[in-house]
Amino acid sequence: MTRALAESIGGTVRQRTVRELRDRILTGSLAPGTRLDLDGICGEFGVSRTPVREALLELSFQGLVEIAPRSAVTVTGVSPDATVDNFAILAVLSGKAAEWAATRITPEHLDQLAQCIAQLDAAQADDELIDANWQFHRIINQAAGSQHLLALIRQAVRLIPSNFLTVMPVHDNSEHQELLDDLRKGRAKHARDVAEKHVLAAGQSLAGWLAERQATTAAPTAR
Repeated sequence: MTRALAESIGGTVRQRTVRELRDRILTGSLAPGTRLDLDGICGEFGVSRTPVREALLELSFQGLVEIAPRSAVTVTGVSPDATVDNFAILAVLSGKAAEWAATRITPEHLDQLAQCIAQLDAAQADDELIDANWQFHRIINQAAGSQHLLALIRQAVRLIPSNFLTVMPVHDNSEHQELLDDLRKGRAKHARDVAEKHVLAAGQSLAGWLAERQATTAAPTAR
C-alpha cells in the first residue's frame, strides 16, 4: 500500500496517472462530487489526453468516478464506511499471509524484516517511511508462499491509497516488532491476529480522518 508497491504493479503513464488520482480520491483530496477537468489533469501531470482518459476509465470501473455523456467526469469517492470495508478485506488477507509465513518464513526473510524495522525507526522523510513499510509487508506476503494469496492481496491493495502513511503517519513500530517476534517463534495464530489488527486499525484511522474532512470541506472545483 505504498508508492513502491504501485511502481511494482506497473510504471506506465496511465498507471502512474491512475495511482495519483486514486490516491487523491481515496484520501479525500478529491472530494465526492468534484468535477474533473481532463485538460487540467493533462497540464498538471504533463501527459497527453489518451492516458488520462484511460486512467479515468479504469477509475470508473473501480467505482471511484462516474463518466457521464460528453465525457463529464465526477468523483464518486469512497465513504468512511467503505474505507473500513476495503481495509478489512486487506486485513483478512494480510492476516492469512502472516499466519502462513509463521511456518514457512526463512532466516533470510527474518533478517530482512529486522532491517525494515530499523529503517522505519530511522526514517526521516515520508518516502522513506512509506517504502520501508511497504517492504516489510511485502516480505511477509511473499514468505507466505502462495502466489494465489499474493494475487488477491494485490487486488485488494488497489482500493488502499498508496500514500496512506503520508496522510496518516505512524511512528510507533511496536506492532511491526510484535509481528516479527511472532514469525520468529512460529506463533501462527497470534501473527495472524496482529497483522489483521494492524491493517484494520489503519483503515479505521483513515476513515475517521475522512469523516472529519468530508464534514468540513465542500467539494472544490477540481483540476
